[in-house]
Amino acid sequence: MTVVSVKALASVHRSVARSRRSRGLWLALLIAALVVLTILSVTIGTRDVAWAEIAAALGGAQETIGQAAIALRVPRTLLALLAGAALGLAGAIMQGVTRNPLADPGILGVNMGASLAVVIGVAWFGMASAQAYIWSAIAGAAGAALFVYTIGSLGRGGATPLKLALAGAATSVAFSSLVIAVVLPRGDIAGGIHAWQIGGVGGATYDRVLPVLPFLGIGFAISLLSARKLNSLALGDDVAAGLGEHVAAARAVASCGAILLCGATTAICGPIGFIGLMVPHLCRVLIGVDHRWLLPFSALGGAALLLAADILGRIVARPGELDVGIITALIGAPFFILIVRRQRVREL
Repeated sequence: MTVVSVKALASVHRSVARSRRSRGLWLALLIAALVVLTILSVTIGTRDVAWAEIAAALGGAQETIGQAAIALRVPRTLLALLAGAALGLAGAIMQGVTRNPLADPGILGVNMGASLAVVIGVAWFGMASAQAYIWSAIAGAAGAALFVYTIGSLGRGGATPLKLALAGAATSVAFSSLVIAVVLPRGDIAGGIHAWQIGGVGGATYDRVLPVLPFLGIGFAISLLSARKLNSLALGDDVAAGLGEHVAAARAVASCGAILLCGATTAICGPIGFIGLMVPHLCRVLIGVDHRWLLPFSALGGAALLLAADILGRIVARPGELDVGIITALIGAPFFILIVRRQRVREL
């Protein structure tokens, strides 16, 4: 081995070591931020609660109004963590599967497909159980994803990122109109449906959270196990096939994980947008494009962002609250415009 090759190899090893140290540092900071946000979520609300009452409430006491308020904030915090992690991870999966920097459960119409299925179930079939909500939302999310991919695949060039983004945006608008058409004649359910459609984690209880845990668990497992396959797909279909990857199967499996996460989250929280768009972009800047790191970072980042948005919604509208779906839209819309302006249309 020549001196030049030895130096080059040493340089590569140093670069890898620096990259691992950097990722480890960002991981530690992200976990620390999650811990701080979790504490803030439990302690901040429309009612100020003393630390003694907080400690008593965490121990199971609910004798005072303050303790009862803390008892309500704990499942709300848990739901925000789970929903944010699910949406952040689903966004990273969708961007990896479609190789589309604008992919997001909201932009691709997946969330709205889940919403339409739930609304139809409630309005036409009297659906009321949590399991029915979840299964309907997952079926709607799957149907919307398949529909958008089919429409985006038509014509020359197949499913390009730009065509998928346009098909998703058009589908989302169409499904939103259908939701209004279904709800409009039903004044008895309109109020509840409209509140749910905004997207939020308020009013969470353990009884609402528990039924969705198996679906989220399976979705998390499938998505995280797809990391190596997504790394292969990022090289292009021909290269991935040359490496022995079954491209269609890899896309289908990863997409199933994202659909489970989106459907289950939408069923319990309503459609919350832009988390899956913003978080993967920010994580790529911090730790690179390796999906073995990007997927878990996106899950943690999504949890942190949604929890922060929920806390902000409690602060800015005191003594009332702003639902988290409004906060994420206010943050995410300018972020979306920024991404579009920085990307060339031909590259999309």
